[in-house]
Amino acid sequence: MKSNTIKKIAKYGLGAMLISAGIGHLTFARKEFQAQVPEWVTLEKDDTVVFSGIVEIAMGMAIIAAPKKYESVVGKLAAGLFTAVFPGNIAQYKNRKDSFGLNTDSKRLGRLFMQPLLLLWAIKSTD
Repeated sequence: MKSNTIKKIAKYGLGAMLISAGIGHLTFARKEFQAQVPEWVTLEKDDTVVFSGIVEIAMGMAIIAAPKKYESVVGKLAAGLFTAVFPGNIAQYKNRKDSFGLNTDSKRLGRLFMQPLLLLWAIKSTD
């Protein structure tokens, strides 16, 4: 398979994943996402989850629909989003909050190492 085709599949897959996650924020996984909101966030947990869900849906749509000339910028914005939500993953680990099947310290710690892969996915699929 051509690298251009793989890159396109990765880009559309990332967009679809973000849209799905955003829908989860607004509907079926709302409580699960609340477990990842750090205590220091001044908004209500539910508001934080709703707002971040809207951002994820918009980001996913932008990744899918961005013209070629803006793909790199959108990919960098997605990487920025993944960086911005990383403190929530750290808080989930530090505070031992269960959600999404992350019910042990080792599973929560393993989740932390997934974030760099998401950053790489965002950058590489849109460069």
